[in-house]
Amino acid sequence: MDKISLSETLERVRVVNPLVHNITNVVVTNFTANGLLALGASPVMAYAAEEAADMAKIASSLVLNIGTLNPQTVDSMIIAGKAANEAGVPVIFDPVGAGATRYRTDTAQKIMSEIRVSVIRGNAAEIANVVGETWEIKGVDAGETKGNIVDLAITAAQKLNCVVVITGKEDCVTDGKTTYRVANGHPIMTKVTGMGCLLTSVIGAFAGVEKNLITASVAALSTYGIAAEKAAAKTVEQGPGSFQIEFLNQLSLVSSDDLNLNAAYKKGGNFYEKGTNNRRI
Repeated sequence: MDKISLSETLERVRVVNPLVHNITNVVVTNFTANGLLALGASPVMAYAAEEAADMAKIASSLVLNIGTLNPQTVDSMIIAGKAANEAGVPVIFDPVGAGATRYRTDTAQKIMSEIRVSVIRGNAAEIANVVGETWEIKGVDAGETKGNIVDLAITAAQKLNCVVVITGKEDCVTDGKTTYRVANGHPIMTKVTGMGCLLTSVIGAFAGVEKNLITASVAALSTYGIAAEKAAAKTVEQGPGSFQIEFLNQLSLVSSDDLNLNAAYKKGGNFYEKGTNNRRI
């Protein structure tokens, strides 16, 4: 994978304007919709069981997020996920807070067992708990990272038979055989609710135009992280409120040239050793 393929994927998002069907949580709905619009995608939030399948079938991708789950929403997720599978629409899953409560963990595992998920994106604790490993979690945030993130991601990809994206101080993308690490981003991202949730939907936008899900994921992470770096450079001294607004601006402005110049990713199993981009979701 070269930077040209990443920049071309970003350009396709803006040309195709993929329809991203989100069944996400109430905390982040507005931010997610605005972020996808800024990127160049088209968001739709259709939660009702009566229409979830129909919307999923016509979407470019389906994003499922259990941040504020309830039985009715979970039912809609299952319905939409099965319809997406039948239509060949990629399903992106964010197991928010898996491991924090038994209900969240059981729900995440139920979704993985009943739906063919294309990409699962979460922090280390969430991914670990989905595959039955113990990892500290506080609310919906990962605890201190003590294990090997690359090994966890590869194990999860092999168990779940999908692309795994683990985000943290640096990001890991793998299908169990091929692994990339991405180091774009900024620490202030941890101060804005919904940055991780929006990222999952951004991955959905890229997956809606790129069949190679590793390429789609790396392109999404790079674009997102570069937008955050540019926004932080303008606003970090003003605080997270200003950063959040400027991030939406920069998500719309990040260019192919930005990716060619600033995408920080490597193939293989060892993380970067630099500390300048430590952050995040």
